Amino acid sequence: MGGVAIEGPGGKNLYYAGLLDKLKVKAHVFRVGTYKSAVEPYLLTGMSPEARENYRQLYGSMWQEWQANVNKARPNARIADVTGDVTGWIAASNGDLAQAAIAAGLADRAGTRVEWGQRVAQVAGEDRWDDTPGAFAHSELEAWLADRAPSTRGPAIGVVTIAGEISDGDAGPGSAGAERIGGLLDDALSSDLKALVVRVDSPGGTVTGSEAIRRAILRHKAKGIPIVVSMGNVAASGGYWVSTAADRIFAEPETITGSIGIFGVVPTFEDTLAQFGVTADGVTTTSLSGQPDVIGGLTPDAQAVLQATVESGYQRFLGLVGQARGKTPEQVDAIGQGRVWDGGTARQVGLVDQFGNLDDALAYAAAQAKLADGAWHAEYLGAGQDRYAPLIRRILRRNGEARGGEASGGDMFALFARRQAGLATRVLADMRGMLQVRGAQARCMECPAPPAMPGADGAEAASSPLRFLARLLLD
Repeated sequence: MGGVAIEGPGGKNLYYAGLLDKLKVKAHVFRVGTYKSAVEPYLLTGMSPEARENYRQLYGSMWQEWQANVNKARPNARIADVTGDVTGWIAASNGDLAQAAIAAGLADRAGTRVEWGQRVAQVAGEDRWDDTPGAFAHSELEAWLADRAPSTRGPAIGVVTIAGEISDGDAGPGSAGAERIGGLLDDALSSDLKALVVRVDSPGGTVTGSEAIRRAILRHKAKGIPIVVSMGNVAASGGYWVSTAADRIFAEPETITGSIGIFGVVPTFEDTLAQFGVTADGVTTTSLSGQPDVIGGLTPDAQAVLQATVESGYQRFLGLVGQARGKTPEQVDAIGQGRVWDGGTARQVGLVDQFGNLDDALAYAAAQAKLADGAWHAEYLGAGQDRYAPLIRRILRRNGEARGGEASGGDMFALFARRQAGLATRVLADMRGMLQVRGAQARCMECPAPPAMPGADGAEAASSPLRFLARLLLD
C-alpha cells in the first residue's frame, strides 16, 4: 500500500478578507514592502501579483535545487515521470504506487517493515538479544549520544540557537524568547569564549525581540571575538535582523532568507459591535487619547503614528543590513521590500557569504579565532541542552501525533486526512495571531511555519475574541 509521491514546493494560502468583511472587523494594516505579503490574508481574497511573482521565483529555485540533489544521489531517477503525467505514471504500474516508484528509479525494491529490517540486518548484523522478525543490531540513542559526548578539549566556541518564532519574553526552547536567549548570551559573557556561532532557524517575530537578541550578540562582538551566523531552513525577517550582527553568514542553497520588511496589524470592532447595540464614547484631550481603540476605532492621527512606526522600523532594518553587508540603504531596499529569497539567490544578491552547515560555520569561526584544527570545542549555550535535543523533540512529537490521531496510518489517505484536519486549527491560529496586537513585526509569513509546540491546539485557538464574535453572528 505504500509508495512514493513527489509534491514539490508550493501550495495554497488561506485568505480571510471575506470572513472579516462578514464579521465587519476592520483590519488596519501598516506595512512597508511591495512583497511583504504577510498581511495579504487579512486584506485580500487571493494572492497579489507581487506575491505570486516572489513565490514563483522562490519555489522555482527550491524545486530546481531539489531535483539536482535527487539526480546526484540517484542518477537513474526519472523525476519527470512522477511530476508530469501522474495518472499515466500510476496506471503503467496498475495502480501500485510502490512499483511505480521503482519503475521511476525512486526506490530500489518493495517490501514490508519486516523485510526492510531483514535487509538492514544483512548490512548491520543481526540482533543477538532480540529474535523479533525484522530485528537488527542497533544502539540505543541515549547510549550512542553518551558515547559521543561533545569534546571539552581546548578553548570554547559558543553556540547559541535562535529557533522558532521570535518573541519578547522567555519562551523556549522551541521558540525564540528574546529574554531567554539574551540571558543565555549575557551569562556567557563571563566565559572565555574565543568565538560565537549563532544558529538561526527562525521566520522572525517581533522587532523589539529581534533587536534585543541582536544587541546581546553585539555585547559578545564588543569583546573582539569572531561572530558567525549559521542559517538553517529559515532565517528571514527577524531571523535576518539578528543575523546582521555577524562577521560572516553561512546558509544552505535551500535556506529561505531575506523578507526584509516590517508590518503591523491592528483590528478594530466598532462595526461588529454596533450590530448588537454596543458603542463607544468618552472624553479625550488629544487625538491620541485612548488609542489604539480597538472598540471605537482608530483616529487618523493614530493611524499616522502607527504607519510612521513601521516605516521607521523599515529604515532601521535597511540601515542594519546595509552596514552589515557593505551596501547603501538604497541597494538594500532594492533586494528588500519584504521579498523572500532562496539561499542560492541570497548569496548572489549579497545577503549570504557562503554555503555551509553548522560544522562549516564552527570551523570558520575557529580559523578566525586562530585556533588549531582539533584544538577547540563547541560549547552549546543553555543548561541541559545539546545540539540533538530540538531534533529529538520534533521526532518524538511527530510520532506521538501519528499514534494518537485517527488518521495515523502511513498511506496517502492518512497523509491527506492529517493535513485536512489541521486546517481548522490553522484558521483559528491565524485569526488569533491577528487579534494579538504585539507591536511591529519583522516576520516572514511566506516561510514554513515552525512545528507547533505542545498546547498550541485548536482549543486554545478557539478562545480568541474573533471566535466569540463568529459565534454571535451564527447563533
